[in-house]
Amino acid sequence: MFLLKKLLATLVLPPAGPLLLAVLGLLLLRRWPRFGKALAWSGLVLLWLLATPAVTKPMLAALEDVPALDPARTKGAQAIVVLGGGSYWAAPEYGGDTVSRWSLERIRYAARLHRDTGLPLLVTGGAPLGGVPEGRSMRDALERDFGVKVRWVEDGSFNTRENARYSARLLEQAGVKRVLLVTHAWHMQRAQEAFAAAGLDVVAAPTGYETTGPLTALDYLPRPGGLWAGHIALNEWLGRLVQRFTPP
Repeated sequence: MFLLKKLLATLVLPPAGPLLLAVLGLLLLRRWPRFGKALAWSGLVLLWLLATPAVTKPMLAALEDVPALDPARTKGAQAIVVLGGGSYWAAPEYGGDTVSRWSLERIRYAARLHRDTGLPLLVTGGAPLGGVPEGRSMRDALERDFGVKVRWVEDGSFNTRENARYSARLLEQAGVKRVLLVTHAWHMQRAQEAFAAAGLDVVAAPTGYETTGPLTALDYLPRPGGLWAGHIALNEWLGRLVQRFTPP
């Protein structure tokens, strides 16, 4: 099921989605010239727009609607929960699987919060595509590279909802109800909803804001960074819709 969801998302989201729309238009040109031409041009224009930072940065900024953590709000929290953000597989310099760039950004901020608050850490993330579970890689990086001890490791989840459910079970056994939740700013609202639904009192601790800088002249031209931002934004909006309209 996980692979099927990822496959469908890949076919719908940029760059594949707009390209497939353009290809479909070309295939229909002979039978329905006007309709085929409209589809082909729509796909190309859509790809151009979704690769342009001036278009995709505001899309991503709309998702980064949770402010940075106010230190005063850490009072009463009992633990820090860090969501996995993918794996760097077979990393030659580390001798095997380790954390991805996204996971690294999250555990770096979690390590700082731990030092500031003294709260115990829970890391959560499985291995939906095989390899070492994200939770274990995050624990290893936190302990070896940041010198921070991890108390709980949840390594069986495949998505945000499972992150929340499985983490809540571990924390319930320790009597933990109020947590600081660490994930990327564009992912925070969906993560908050999932953890709240799992019965936890969540204090958002977002990191990795992607849209803090101003637009430049180059941002009005298609660029790889724009395409990445468009992909992330649409994927997150799709994730929010699925989470909101499907049973827990």
